[in-house]
Amino acid sequence: MRSTIVRMAREQGWLLAGAAIGFGAPPLLVLTLISVPASLAAGLGVLIFAATVWVTRKLADLQRRRAATVLGGPVTSPYAPLPAGVLPRIRVLLGDPATWRDLAWLPCQFVLGTLSVTVGLGLWLAVVQCVSAPLLRALLPAATSFDPVVLEITGRSGPLTWLLVPVGAGLILPAYRLPRHLIAAQALLSRALLRPTSTARLAARVDRLTASRAAAVDASAVELRRVERDLHDGAQVRLVAATMNLGIAEDVIDTDPAGAKALLAEAKAGVGVALTELRDLVRGIHPPVLADRGLAGAVRALALSCGPVELDLRLDRRLAAPVESAAYFVIAESLANAVRYSGARHIQVAVTDAGDVLRITVSDDGRGGADPSLGTGLRGIQRRLSAFDGTLQITSPPDGPTVLRMDLPCAP
Repeated sequence: MRSTIVRMAREQGWLLAGAAIGFGAPPLLVLTLISVPASLAAGLGVLIFAATVWVTRKLADLQRRRAATVLGGPVTSPYAPLPAGVLPRIRVLLGDPATWRDLAWLPCQFVLGTLSVTVGLGLWLAVVQCVSAPLLRALLPAATSFDPVVLEITGRSGPLTWLLVPVGAGLILPAYRLPRHLIAAQALLSRALLRPTSTARLAARVDRLTASRAAAVDASAVELRRVERDLHDGAQVRLVAATMNLGIAEDVIDTDPAGAKALLAEAKAGVGVALTELRDLVRGIHPPVLADRGLAGAVRALALSCGPVELDLRLDRRLAAPVESAAYFVIAESLANAVRYSGARHIQVAVTDAGDVLRITVSDDGRGGADPSLGTGLRGIQRRLSAFDGTLQITSPPDGPTVLRMDLPCAP
């Protein structure tokens, strides 16, 4: 019973909040209309328009958060980035379709919010008056200046007031259920008018893909330079040294067998180190365990080297090699960050093949505070995912826990 009352009160509060947001429509729309002649007269309308848009966007952002709570999913903000300077910002605001969609949403929210709170509260008032109509007739036997509506409707007739009691009881169910549908209607209206249009979403997607491809090209160039540097400064130097030792040993093997033997041993050791470095280099490009055992086996091997890691792997097929490689390295980098920086005692890794997307979650109970701007590890994960149009969501409050949620497209 208590939970029911709390829910009813919360829903009425939501309706009141929706109406309060909508009440901003009349003054904001009036200011918008005033800003046009004011701009022509003295240029002050530009500032009036900018202030109106700022307040409207704040109200719209508030309604987006409310709609996201109701709908269980985010309502993305559609606004274009604002440049520096007053006049450039005004030009962007005037040309941004989201500005005018916000202004179109305001009167709709005003009408729907006012209607919702009127119906939501009015039904409960009707329930109370109908159920208590006989009592009101007994307490107010003579006409007064504030007669309840039910007494005016029934003309203070005793039988009619008693007939209103079952009517009031029948209104309880609509009064209880309708507010949540009115709240949902406001949320759907907000999602329809306040999220980016399909054209804007497509343009934003193109911009993200362009940026991600540029980042992928840059990352590839950096990786190639690293491979070249490692080969030049590592294995190549050791192999050149081994070749020189073999040549010297060949020249002195008849005159100084012991020295030649030492040179051969040194060359052998150098070749062994070069092979180790080459294996490490190849493992950094595409780990052999990934090709041999697949992503699940490679992740299990990673977990063994990182301490207490709880795995939840739901993979029923082999994915494309680039996808498996990207998934392996983002998991490896996430585990490395958790081990090095978070001080975590327990790490969880979940990998789920959802058909068209590979969902990866890495969580730890460390100190939290993970921020891509503070280190290259998370930025590297973002760059690697962006090459596949993947996404990274980071939840890492101070004192933890840290949760990395990664989606990697992997169409079958």
